[in-house]
Amino acid sequence: MAKSLNILIAALSLIAFSPFCLCSKAYGSGGYLFPQFYDQSCPKAQEIVQSIVAKAFEHDPRMPASLLRLHFHDCFVKGCDASILLDSSGTIISEKRSNPNRNSARGFELIEEIKHALEQECPETVSCADILALAARDSTVITGGPSWEVPLGRRDARGASLSGSNNDIPAPNNTFQTILTKFKRQGLDLVDLVSLSGSHTIGNSRCTSFRQRLYNQSGNGKPDLTLSQYYATLLRQRCPRSGGDQTLFFLDFATPFKFDNHYFKNLIMYKGLLSSDEILFTKNKQSKELVELYAENQEAFFEQFAISMVKMGNISPLTGAKGEIRRICRRVNHAY
Repeated sequence: MAKSLNILIAALSLIAFSPFCLCSKAYGSGGYLFPQFYDQSCPKAQEIVQSIVAKAFEHDPRMPASLLRLHFHDCFVKGCDASILLDSSGTIISEKRSNPNRNSARGFELIEEIKHALEQECPETVSCADILALAARDSTVITGGPSWEVPLGRRDARGASLSGSNNDIPAPNNTFQTILTKFKRQGLDLVDLVSLSGSHTIGNSRCTSFRQRLYNQSGNGKPDLTLSQYYATLLRQRCPRSGGDQTLFFLDFATPFKFDNHYFKNLIMYKGLLSSDEILFTKNKQSKELVELYAENQEAFFEQFAISMVKMGNISPLTGAKGEIRRICRRVNHAY
């Protein structure tokens, strides 16, 4: 028996470190995530997630960008553990109340719909954190972007962090160095920062997130000079000095519902909507070179985006006996 166990452990070690395996050492966890995690316990899991995301896209073209953003905002706070999905209850203060999420994070009902379908298929098996990771991949693919195998095996947190959500997620008006520092804290580098920012090729942003660029970028009452003045004039028509905070604008005005490299082309024309977008082209030599590369070579962008998404999805997941598999994504199991 002991000999058989040793052989099994050795075999698993070879698989985990094989260059042909997408098994990923999860930062800070000691556990491994791998794409085949549900092959035996819930073989239809990925198919179920993909079909529901596809159906949602037909009814709401904005949904893929919202799902991609949920995964990002989840992983940057305590790791990829579905903490963003929890409602406030008992000792939990929901991350949905944070500045980055309040009045803008969406897609929660769709995640619950996916979870309900998976609970019908294979109860208490697929984590909400893995649903977020799969939905982000499927959202990218359905809008024309790259695909990748999603390492799986995350478990769900039993708590949330409002302060983490307020402090750890990059903000539209952060400096380049602040944003890069926030990425580096998560084990991500400058290449990841530029490629993952390319997700802004789909989706929307609110007037309140970029208003300062139109009227008072540096506290001197003048607009941001790194924003095309023609583009700024158009934006001012629907984003006044006051009011209209929730008015939505395309992050990529050229192809707002297609996952492509127009986001980077926009930056070169000084037509990035957010300050946090445009500074990738104006504030750092290495990031500028990457913007130029991705604007010229969509394949290079797609390839790196897939790599960086897997890397982001590996931030401090709960594995093994840590956390739980929530039955409903918006609350922990003991809250029943």
